[in-house]
Amino acid sequence: MDPMNRGPEEYGQDGTDDDAARPGRPPRDPMTPDFGQQTPALARTVQLVSGDFLVTVNPVDGSEIEPLPPGGTSRSSEAGSGGERPERPAKRSAAERAELRRAALPPVPPGPALPRLPLLERQEERERLARLLARGRSVRLTGPAGSGRTALLNAVADDCADLAPDGVVRLSGYRRTPGELLHDLFAAVHDAPLHRPDRALLLDLVHDIGAVVVLDDLEFGGAGLDELLDATPECAFLISATPDVAAPSADSHLEEVFLGGLGRGGGLELLERAVGRVLDDEEANWAGDLWFESEGLPLRFVQAGALLRQRDQLRADPHAFEEFGYFADTAGDAPFDADGAPDVPLPSLADGAAPAALLASRLSPSARATLTFAVALGGELPHQAHLPALVGHTHADAALAELVSCALVTPVGAHYRLAAGVRAQLEAVGYADDAPAHALAAAQHYAWWAGHPSVTPERVAAEADAVQAALAALVATESGAAVLLARTAAPAFAGGLAWAAWERALRSGQEAARNAGEVAEEAYFHHELGILALCAGQLDRARAELEASIGLRGALADKRGMISGRRALALVADRSGAALPGGRTAAAEEVPDARYEESASPPGGVPAAFALPEPPAEPDTLVTSKVAPAAATTASGPAPSRRSIISGTRRNLVAAGAGALLAAVLGTVVTLGATSDNDTPDGDKVTTEQSAKEDHGDDGLTADKPQKDSTSRPAGPGRDGATGSAGAPAPSDSGAPSGKPSDSGEPSDGPTGPTGKPTKPTGKPTEPTGKPTEPSDPPTSHDPTDPPTSDDPTPTPSSTPPSADPPASPDTSNSASDSTMSSPSGSGGPSAA
Repeated sequence: MDPMNRGPEEYGQDGTDDDAARPGRPPRDPMTPDFGQQTPALARTVQLVSGDFLVTVNPVDGSEIEPLPPGGTSRSSEAGSGGERPERPAKRSAAERAELRRAALPPVPPGPALPRLPLLERQEERERLARLLARGRSVRLTGPAGSGRTALLNAVADDCADLAPDGVVRLSGYRRTPGELLHDLFAAVHDAPLHRPDRALLLDLVHDIGAVVVLDDLEFGGAGLDELLDATPECAFLISATPDVAAPSADSHLEEVFLGGLGRGGGLELLERAVGRVLDDEEANWAGDLWFESEGLPLRFVQAGALLRQRDQLRADPHAFEEFGYFADTAGDAPFDADGAPDVPLPSLADGAAPAALLASRLSPSARATLTFAVALGGELPHQAHLPALVGHTHADAALAELVSCALVTPVGAHYRLAAGVRAQLEAVGYADDAPAHALAAAQHYAWWAGHPSVTPERVAAEADAVQAALAALVATESGAAVLLARTAAPAFAGGLAWAAWERALRSGQEAARNAGEVAEEAYFHHELGILALCAGQLDRARAELEASIGLRGALADKRGMISGRRALALVADRSGAALPGGRTAAAEEVPDARYEESASPPGGVPAAFALPEPPAEPDTLVTSKVAPAAATTASGPAPSRRSIISGTRRNLVAAGAGALLAAVLGTVVTLGATSDNDTPDGDKVTTEQSAKEDHGDDGLTADKPQKDSTSRPAGPGRDGATGSAGAPAPSDSGAPSGKPSDSGEPSDGPTGPTGKPTKPTGKPTEPTGKPTEPSDPPTSHDPTDPPTSDDPTPTPSSTPPSADPPASPDTSNSASDSTMSSPSGSGGPSAA
């Protein structure tokens, strides 16, 4: 099923009102349809391919991203929808390019077709541009706004239709970057639905395009223009820009053609064509003054022609514009001329140079309301299909024809916006007084429309400029409405492959969510920006955005959102070759439900089995394994073999690594018990109540290193005796004497951290004498016969809670071998752990 054109049944609408066709659903009362249980609409998800990633645009929890498998390819219309890598995109045919070009034109105003004005005094420039393009040269046409650059480009494009193998490609540079224009050029020539190539493939594909690229309203120059030209060596560009745009670089080899205004004769002829009749002497003199004031810009003469047409209507019917309410200066009381018609004076020269206010006053109420919305949206005109809903009039779409005929709007790409200077002129007469209210109404309408199941992402992407204008107007004032609009439109922009609009909507929504204090929505925007940065190869930026999203969602206990963010973060770590924060790896993210739980560190600190060693001290586990038998012999009789000690060491290292892996997934360190054999005595079990405890003023855990003159902690198998004792073993039923480390300072044979790095011993092991010697630095615990202090309520061995395991035999040789490496005390003898 194509995710862009889903059937109504997939959104909870089966296309019929017959309740019998809805199995499992109770019949609805026609009098109370809202009281019945309604089937919620499914989230509109879109799967697309971006480089080596399969991106699933999910508007609920955030987009998901995964690498494409290296296997087969697919040429289906849903590229990558099944996880398959798409084939190299093929070029469109001439008929497909023509159809795409017609679809990219601005909408035709309803009603009778408007007269097409001729291209006057531009024949020389037209022929020169065509000759340069035929030679494969690229040209930049520079002229002020309103000089007729777009009309000249259209004429030259018709002349060059058969020059290049890939035909003529029309692009709009309005608010576009070089990278965005390369993607637009790729989409115009290649047939690749739901496929956005990465940078390397994009440059490879556009390198082979041979077309005449007509690029209107370019907004950059210099290095950006060089990047565009260098990436497309087989294309000839015809570029138009205003004089305020940066000039091309000196070595760009770009021809420059400057376009000025019309001459006096050309201006008069264009005015007569716009009016539809010959001018009288008074009007001709007025047009001459207008030519001098406007520097011959064609736009001013087209607008002046609209003023003269309105004057003709008033002379024919003095009450022609009274019903509109704005034109109060009617000709009812005006004198009459020799023919008996009302003598309506010509507009003043100031009205001719800035005619927007006077022209708007004689338009219909729907047209004036449309201008009000355009001013509120920064000059962007909503599509005519939205005008009835915005204006509140059934036939408000006809207002577009009025605005186009008066030249108050001009085409920009596939939509219209206010012509040059019109917005400032309308704001001067009060059209911006209620701009915030109109921007809010437009935002609410677009939020409803963009989220409707019947609206495809391509349609939302075509309205991107107006949607972004509404967002920009409400970010600081109406943050809640801006968040709703960005949250609804951003997934549609992503699915429609309008990723420049997607990024701008995400950033506007992020700012609005921060202003409104909506933490969940801010986390969503951070997540989407991370996905976007990952697709663009910006790994550092992706990591920062995803970590911010995970942190915010963790504060909200949003488990599903955290899972999606962690998967994307693991992919970032995999691509960058770096570990995740806290030593996490991609494999750690695959631990099941345990990863959903977030917990704080245990009250007593981090268990010694997972505590990192101090940088200076590096006890050598290999040397420890040689010293351990002597201490074990002194403590409890026969010493265990070296093989059993090494085996115990490996088992404990594996346990420590597994514990560190699980702790990394949880986000915080959790308390885990040290592993041991089933025949270990009860005193050798670490329970949830027995964990290392951190002393006041200590730099770390007491289990990390022996503390000098520490005589206040019991050595029994209680809370500190299990993991915090330094040398005294737990008393057993067999009455075995307690072992203490020798004065040589035997190192700890327990794992020093998840890395298991061997370290050097602190001293040379002494020969076993059968009698333990006192260490140079006393251990952290003391003789088990000392009573516990008041600040450490650790139970004595007699009060130790029974373990779940069955009691072991008095022979503790096996448990001593296992506990040798699990003891964090630094003792070489058997420990209570």
